[in-house]
Amino acid sequence: MMIDFQFISINLGIGIALVVLVAGSTWLYWALKKRRFVKLKKKYFQQNGGSELRQQLSGQGSTERIKFFTSEELEKATKNYDESNIIGRGGFGTVYKGTLTDGRIVAIKKSKMVERIQGKGFINEVGILSQINHRHVIQLLGCCLETQVPLLVYEFINNGTLSDHIHDENKASAIMWETRLRIAIQTAEALYYLHCVASTPIVHRDVKSSNILLDEEYNAKMCDFGASRLVPLDQNQLSTAVQGTPGYLDPESLQTNRVTEKSDVYSFGVVLVELLTGKKALFFDRPKEQRILTIFFLFPLKDDSLFQVLEDCIVNNGNHKQILKVAQLAQRCLSINGEDRPTMKEVMLELEMIRMIGENAEQNPEENTYLLGESYAHYYLGGGESSIATHSMTGSFLLPVSDAR
Repeated sequence: MMIDFQFISINLGIGIALVVLVAGSTWLYWALKKRRFVKLKKKYFQQNGGSELRQQLSGQGSTERIKFFTSEELEKATKNYDESNIIGRGGFGTVYKGTLTDGRIVAIKKSKMVERIQGKGFINEVGILSQINHRHVIQLLGCCLETQVPLLVYEFINNGTLSDHIHDENKASAIMWETRLRIAIQTAEALYYLHCVASTPIVHRDVKSSNILLDEEYNAKMCDFGASRLVPLDQNQLSTAVQGTPGYLDPESLQTNRVTEKSDVYSFGVVLVELLTGKKALFFDRPKEQRILTIFFLFPLKDDSLFQVLEDCIVNNGNHKQILKVAQLAQRCLSINGEDRPTMKEVMLELEMIRMIGENAEQNPEENTYLLGESYAHYYLGGGESSIATHSMTGSFLLPVSDAR
């Protein structure tokens, strides 16, 4: 049998040519796909304001602190956004837990599909958080603008939100009064920093218990600055569409479409009431006229029946003197007229004074009588709990706050 080497050679050549053709076509396909992917990422980066943000951060000197992550880095960190890594959902979108290549655990905020103009809220949040450095404000690590919607990367706070704890019957009793007061003070410190210490004053515009994160030791961290706005130094208010969450919105701002630092004070007052009562800002398991927490709270306060609406674990284990003063402070924060509300500096100082009075009440009863006002003298010097209702509305702190903003 004769072997036709010429035929084999031809077939072999054709085979090799086919292999080369297939390999070349595959390489070309993937090269073109990668090129299109790179072009698409650049397109998204520009659409999401990447160049503008780089320039903004460069002007602030924040380029070293805020990292621009690639889409591949965050896909790897979240295992391609696997559902098992979801740690939060909301109207804004979804938050994922991720692990970076250097081992750091982070929280990655992925927005829902939104109109382009709404998507600017993410860029706004980057610009604002890049200017903030405070222990009770969430730390922004970076962002990714290479995807259809921008992604924000934060430090990971592992104990959920204040809302998660105080509105869950199984968790609420674990947060005793001293811890709640400390959380209130830390949140007030963060808002005072935003209003008065930041290089340009910042109005948060969405202060609520679900925007206060807690670490494993129940320390507070303010988060979600998507609705926040910088207030020009020559102004004290913003004319803008009112944003926020029902139940926390400043009624004066709703009427005037003007947002000021006092709008945050009102919302903080609602958070104080949540800490005192354990109830949500809006709840629907009560008669219609009592479904708004502020109304549910203020009427008993005026009628000297405050302790009937407070959370049981607070009444049973809390310092009643401190509770009364915090309730009165919340009442002032919730004043309909913004001018009648305290500033966050005054709020912070008063909360600190309440804590100090509680700590020193036994050791220095006469000093605390002076600080609280004569109306509390009977209670501090042995009047007992029966005196609380009678004297709850007249005492006031003597604080050095005349220089507060």
